Amino acid sequence: MMFVSLGIGTAVAVVLIVVVSLLTGGRSPVNALVGTEASSFTLPSLAGGSLIAPYTKGHPTVVVFMASYCAPCRAELPHLVAYLSDHSTGSVRVIGVDTGDQRRAGLTFVHHDAVPFPVAFDPNSTVAASFQLQGIPDTVFVNAQGKVTNVVIGKITPAQFASDVAAINS
Repeated sequence: MMFVSLGIGTAVAVVLIVVVSLLTGGRSPVNALVGTEASSFTLPSLAGGSLIAPYTKGHPTVVVFMASYCAPCRAELPHLVAYLSDHSTGSVRVIGVDTGDQRRAGLTFVHHDAVPFPVAFDPNSTVAASFQLQGIPDTVFVNAQGKVTNVVIGKITPAQFASDVAAINS
């Protein structure tokens, strides 16, 4: 009798997964930030000076949230750097936010992978909190009007990155 109950429960779970997948077109649900105005920020740059969110000046922007202590970030970053070395982002600016990290560790992290974009230093994770992000890596796409067009939670693939860059390129 127990095996029959487990079999029925499994069948119901599979049906629910299929129904949700069909209703969402197989995609993840849209993040609540999509369509909202991105929080502006000015932070110290890991390289020195300040980094102002480019979208506040009318530039479409990709904001990559990362940190040296984050294993998925360490796995993702070399692929992102390789993609950027082989592909143009057009008018889209790419910036990083080293969040919740130590400055020296963040510097070592971005130098190790020869990160080609500016990286802000946010040791208290205030910018990640303003974007309501719970973990890293996360990637936020903001159009030239300052509206969030997509949020990718977790590691991003080069194909997803390219698709979302194309969507905000003006």
